[in-house]
Amino acid sequence: MKRTTSLTWAVISLLFLFSEVTWARIKLVALPEREATVIRLDNPNATLLEEERVLTLQQGINKVDFSWKEVQIQPDSIRLTVLEQQNAITAITMLNVSYPPNEQALVWEIASSIAQQVRVRISYLLNKIDRLVTYKAMVRKDESSLDLTSFLVLRNFSGENLPSTRFQLDYGEAFESAILNGETKRMQFFRAEKLPIKKHFTFDASQMPWDHKMVRNNVGIPVHYKLENTTDNGLGKHALWNGKARLYGEDGHGSTIFLGEDTAKFTPVGQSLKLTIGKSRDVVVTQRKTSEKRLNERRNHKKTQAVLYDTEETMRVEVENFKEQVAFITLREPMPQEWEIKETSHPYKKENNQEIIFDIQVPEKEKMVVIYTYYQRNVRP
Repeated sequence: MKRTTSLTWAVISLLFLFSEVTWARIKLVALPEREATVIRLDNPNATLLEEERVLTLQQGINKVDFSWKEVQIQPDSIRLTVLEQQNAITAITMLNVSYPPNEQALVWEIASSIAQQVRVRISYLLNKIDRLVTYKAMVRKDESSLDLTSFLVLRNFSGENLPSTRFQLDYGEAFESAILNGETKRMQFFRAEKLPIKKHFTFDASQMPWDHKMVRNNVGIPVHYKLENTTDNGLGKHALWNGKARLYGEDGHGSTIFLGEDTAKFTPVGQSLKLTIGKSRDVVVTQRKTSEKRLNERRNHKKTQAVLYDTEETMRVEVENFKEQVAFITLREPMPQEWEIKETSHPYKKENNQEIIFDIQVPEKEKMVVIYTYYQRNVRP
């Protein structure tokens, strides 16, 4: 009899232990379906997903299971936040979070003072959602303005299906869409019309030939459109992301021509977006050194050889505009290590220690000449 009783208690103990282990992973609060999903694309290096659900909690300790098998979630980024509950007086306490071994899952342990329903937000960083921003610019015939359309290209390889999802970027209006796992989708999310622009030509004297007549091939000057990201210019609410830009122009006959393609750089509010369209021969620049004087020569101790001297040099830059409109031209002029401007025909700005810039406007069908003289110190022969 005694032996039978011991065996009975052993069986009861095993059953009790088995039921406790089973309850620990199966008898959990059921995680309901999402009621709202938001994808935030503010950061180009990470995708934040926020989902709202309504949890039904019992009085006491509740265990909520969250799993993500074959979904590219960063486990240490998962957060649960209580948004609202039925009774603000009742207490809800997050006790701990545990990660079961060898599983893509976690378990939140939540204490509730009463049985209730609470709305929560679960947020996490989701890997392998690629997004690209592209632009289409339509330039008006007179090149005074353009219409800018931006597209978002999403590629979802995260393992997560995203039906009825709200996408938010740091500019433009949020929009509703759906993208399934393995799907690529292109969506328009930003458009602005008649944005004022300026067409700029840039002559870099350190890179381009000074006299186009001495070069066999035709010499084109790089040209770009400059668009200010400001409220006065029709933008200025948010930074513009970097992305590929294709530019088209009106041909004056109801059709368009392809002007070029460029990669737009990230442009904060208050700065300029530059869209390069190639090279133009509508503006011709010819540069020459018209004089060079050697001054303050220093010789070695035997007075037989010059070891250092200064110079005074004069540059003449001729700019001819063959266009029917005013040409905005930037002249980038290289400078030596130690220099000082002595005289100049036009205002300039110091770009860095070894470059100055002249920004000039040449009227249509006219010519302008920029002349500057600088003093160079400590030249070695």
